[in-house]
Amino acid sequence: MRYWWVNQNQTFAHEVSGGYLWSPKRKRNGQQNAYYDFMRVVAPSDVVFSFADTRLKALGIARSHCYESPKPLEFDNAGAYWDQIGWRVDVGFVSLANPIRPADYIAQLRPHLPHKYAPLAQDGRGLQAVYLTHVNDDLARLLMNLIGGQASAIVQGRVLANVPTAAPAVGLAEWEEHELGLVRDDATLPSTEREAIVLARRGQGLFKSKVARIEKACRITRVDRIEHLIASHCKPWRDCSNEERLDGENGLLLTPNADHLFDRGFISFEGNGDLLISPVVHEESLRKLGVDPGAKLNVGSFSSGQRRYLEYHRDSVMLTTKFIR
Repeated sequence: MRYWWVNQNQTFAHEVSGGYLWSPKRKRNGQQNAYYDFMRVVAPSDVVFSFADTRLKALGIARSHCYESPKPLEFDNAGAYWDQIGWRVDVGFVSLANPIRPADYIAQLRPHLPHKYAPLAQDGRGLQAVYLTHVNDDLARLLMNLIGGQASAIVQGRVLANVPTAAPAVGLAEWEEHELGLVRDDATLPSTEREAIVLARRGQGLFKSKVARIEKACRITRVDRIEHLIASHCKPWRDCSNEERLDGENGLLLTPNADHLFDRGFISFEGNGDLLISPVVHEESLRKLGVDPGAKLNVGSFSSGQRRYLEYHRDSVMLTTKFIR
């Protein structure tokens, strides 16, 4: 279990009632932002302190890992919905009966604030540049003591049973359905190409045939019977242009379990063939899905085109390898 602090001045009402966190992937200038990258480290059962209007007003429990998702529709005053893809984590939030104002307790809190990525300024003010940041155990325990018994009840799961659970990866499903609709309604595409692009979403059809000219077996399990394999996109179908959706070099043949792990960013590959495993993955589940988290595996070389698409996967899909102290 990890502890997180989220600053939600502008989005508190939407995110807490909607049961999620959402951030862009990068700054407007295209540079990385540590406070957005932290989204990729969150794991189910992590605790989230929600700060808005100078107070900690809600406490939440993460219910999913991070996944790609369009900006929520309720953020429409901040830009286009489908054109801005970011990170989403599903969270069960509970509003606090005793919201606390950290600035009133800053003398107690200050010794526990980290030197880097602190959630508060030294005088207790919220930091506008911070969206999501890590909270160390000592600071988390102090905050929960200040909140009172409700905090322990939430963390121990005695409250969230009555909080509605969002459908898993709801934003992801909506996004893919939106993209499918665009393809189906595109009268400029020949009907055969439209069908091929739609089938490519499921790793079948023309795309699978193209991938099979390059790949002969699952890179993880070595299963080589084509009927047991899915053509997985390295750059996800939802992120691709139509040309990329049918590019055989944008694919790997994987068994369904491996396809799930790869699509959701729990595993990836270096350009030299080394298997990468996300540190947020549940290791026992990974073993049951056929991947030994303790083994070092090299799956063989990739083409130059595959390496280019895999670079995108590591940068924009894989759950981060960032280590938090």
